[in-house]
Amino acid sequence: QVQLVESGGGLVQAGGSLRLSCAASERTFRNYGMGWFRRAPGKEREFVATVDWAISNTRYADPVKGRFTISRDNAKNTVYLQMNSLKPEDTAVYYCAASSRWSSSTLASRYDYWGQGTQVTVSS
Repeated sequence: QVQLVESGGGLVQAGGSLRLSCAASERTFRNYGMGWFRRAPGKEREFVATVDWAISNTRYADPVKGRFTISRDNAKNTVYLQMNSLKPEDTAVYYCAASSRWSSSTLASRYDYWGQGTQVTVSS
């Protein structure tokens, strides 16, 4: 059982930056594909970014391309989401997720483990 704990959320003004972290309990973290998703108030959960175990393949949702960067440090069992040029529409609860079966994926159904989420609020 993999436990994921997100941190780094908060309140920021539009145009600002935040870095989210997700620490995994599993020592075989390096074998998992990792992703970030978000759920805005009144909306469905949506894909944000994903990175494979080898850090050779990253993918991003169109609304965040060029502003967000996903990375991971396998030695620290941690995945990050650097968010720059934040917009009010980025306001959401952000979740990290781990997949034991897929090296990376944009589909929530392919992830086996989820964190509790961290709130990001961007004021205008």
